[in-house]
Amino acid sequence: MTASRIPDEVLQCPLLAAIAGRRSRRVARGVSVAAGALSHTSTNAPAPLDPLEEAVLIVATLITGAVTHDGPLDIPGGGRELGTPFLNIVGRSASSPDNIQAVHFVVVNDEGTWLIRRPSPADMVALLGGLPARWEQWEASHWLAVARAVKYRIGDRLTLPRRFPYYLGWNKQLSNVPGTTMFLPLVDCTHGYINALLNLAMEPDGQRPLFIDDWRPFDAESVADFAAKAMALVGKIELPYQLIGGVSHVRSKYVNPDIAAPLGLFRTFIADHEAHFHLQNLMLLTQAMGLAGWVHFCPPSPYLFEGDGTPEHPGLGFTMQKPEKDWGRHPPPPPSWMPNPVGIPGVLEALTPPFVPDMNTAVDKVLAMKFGAQGAYRDASLAMGLRNPGDAQPFLAHAARYDDRAVAYVKEICNYIWDTYGRFPAHVDAWFVPGSWLQVAHPELEYYERTVPAAMFERQARHAAMWGET
Repeated sequence: MTASRIPDEVLQCPLLAAIAGRRSRRVARGVSVAAGALSHTSTNAPAPLDPLEEAVLIVATLITGAVTHDGPLDIPGGGRELGTPFLNIVGRSASSPDNIQAVHFVVVNDEGTWLIRRPSPADMVALLGGLPARWEQWEASHWLAVARAVKYRIGDRLTLPRRFPYYLGWNKQLSNVPGTTMFLPLVDCTHGYINALLNLAMEPDGQRPLFIDDWRPFDAESVADFAAKAMALVGKIELPYQLIGGVSHVRSKYVNPDIAAPLGLFRTFIADHEAHFHLQNLMLLTQAMGLAGWVHFCPPSPYLFEGDGTPEHPGLGFTMQKPEKDWGRHPPPPPSWMPNPVGIPGVLEALTPPFVPDMNTAVDKVLAMKFGAQGAYRDASLAMGLRNPGDAQPFLAHAARYDDRAVAYVKEICNYIWDTYGRFPAHVDAWFVPGSWLQVAHPELEYYERTVPAAMFERQARHAAMWGET
């Protein structure tokens, strides 16, 4: 490739054209297909992405600027809204609930398996400080430097047996083949889980939910609990599930029992949809770049994390924390009794033991991300997204933070989960696999020339001309 910068035709591709032209193009260069009248025998060698092409895709998953602080701080009629809901102060290319940025990307190519590290705001400022403000002004060297700075090799190319349950259907032949680059989103369900609990605990009196464990029947521990259980037995109240903290929070009216929050329904606290926003962005970008893009079923957990138990297929090398509790013949639903993928030590760590000493520390770490020396809610951090940086201090002075009781309630919930199930979270894995990954490749043009109308691969056919390939 001879391009010294991203081609103007890529930078100026209309969004509507990219949406209309997006298709799943599964057949990468060098791949043969046995499909009756649509069969094709390739005479090409695999053609991996050029480093610049890959760099554009990697950078497109990273930080794009500061978040907006466009929410109210006061409640009409009296009271204050929580003014510190965000977990991060910088935004990415895909929307994220409370800006938790739960998605981390793994990239798989012929050279190995790589984690795309998410730089801290300070590191990102240092990395981007000397570069032009707008992507369209970047030279090829800029894209390559940023991508090189965030790639961290964690192993050889991810390989798994070419059969179900590792691969599904067509994927056995077409997915993760030589020459392709795979973008795999993994969702951290610990930081966002704790952040969501904190935000819910700050709802006004009368609207604060009662957290219940809908996987366990009510178990009385205090005198008040036994009294409540007796009332349930005679039909005066309904008490089908375990109340976290027992009935104490109901009796004190700290929580509203009519607003139940069953842990089994929250799963990832809706963090997994963030991954699909990223995948759609990348899919549209591959169309603009004239590449083949295909979102499809990825190897599932736990095979993805730990392979099939052989040295040939080690998976991603995650630590799988095995719960010690023996549930006997009647375990709760999965994944509560299954090994929990908690991360890669020193590389990708969830907020759960063994990476924190206890769940109190895990909650404290989330609070430190918000209010610590480099936290999201410091004057300098907040000012990044304000036209008038001087507005940061008075905004923060008025913004409500978590009170001691909310923090104590969240710690109680997190400790309950850990003490009960020997893992955190229990109702979802610490690292969740959304179920899809994206394959990006140079397509087998001869196959598409023979099998589909020219308009369906027009941009891919012009890829070499766009990028100035020789």
